[in-house]
Amino acid sequence: MAKKKMLAIPGNDIFLKRDIEILRNHFDIRTAPGFNRRRPITTTFRILKGTLWADLTFCHFAGTHAFLAVLFSKIFGKKSLVIVGGYEVAKLPEIGYGSMSQPIYAPIVRFVLNHADKLFAVSEFNKEEILKYAKPKNVRVVYGSNIIDYNKFRPSGEKEELVITTGFIKQLTIKRKGFETFVKSAEYMPEVKFALIGDYLDDSIAYLKSVAPPNVTFTGPAGRDEVLRWCQKAKVYCQLSYYESFGVALAEAMACGCVPVVTNKGALPEVVDDTGFYVPYGDAEVTAEAIKKALNSDNGKQARERIRQMFPTEKLQRELVSEVEELLK
Repeated sequence: MAKKKMLAIPGNDIFLKRDIEILRNHFDIRTAPGFNRRRPITTTFRILKGTLWADLTFCHFAGTHAFLAVLFSKIFGKKSLVIVGGYEVAKLPEIGYGSMSQPIYAPIVRFVLNHADKLFAVSEFNKEEILKYAKPKNVRVVYGSNIIDYNKFRPSGEKEELVITTGFIKQLTIKRKGFETFVKSAEYMPEVKFALIGDYLDDSIAYLKSVAPPNVTFTGPAGRDEVLRWCQKAKVYCQLSYYESFGVALAEAMACGCVPVVTNKGALPEVVDDTGFYVPYGDAEVTAEAIKKALNSDNGKQARERIRQMFPTEKLQRELVSEVEELLK
């Protein structure tokens, strides 16, 4: 029997490549570029052409590319599946985050949510956010969209008195990811090493460095293998976010045996459960106290086991494939 045909359209190349690797053994997959505002006619035509060829369109994130794929799928009787990442259904004007705060993009997202044949939510929190704005035909929480390579992200060697967090550094993420709180919490623990791992995307790094004490290291660009080494060395990983629809970096650090210190925001409690320490958003002093407790705890093994039980790679891969196969029946 010939394989069913799938058109995959990225919202994030890293996630899409990973999913294609999983799905290619089961489906005939082609890719189309995401929507390019500089070449709208060309990219629209390629999405249209791919939709006509495919049995199903598969999109990461409910952006303009997903709008076109879902629209063309409806017109030509094809199936459509969209993974909703979080930004699309966020409405946080106080930190300048979320499509639902933008009059141009909110209607596009609503169309995708209401008309796609199936939506994958990346967490229960993400599903609740979707249901605030739409009545989708079929929405499922599929953690397979956040597969953690448990065998790669694993402890190695002795842990150090080191506290880390990761992420691209730009004006928006300083607030959303709680980077300012992270560096300021280091002031209360001058004997402990802190590291903020990630590329600088604008000049906001200058502000972070101006408020950071000497025990904070800013690594600049770091590849996946370098991030892995940092996670293996660190005893504590901080995710001090205002909003998170899942937390892949957090889960990878936990798989390496890092003790998590997180805010009680978004989907972070779904990832951490009772393996870590919770802090209020934006409170550097309380965060420092929680970090001290985390450094003195032995929760690292418990945190790793949490990831192994909740997000086992093989189970999540099967779940992703079975959900697609069910839609194509």
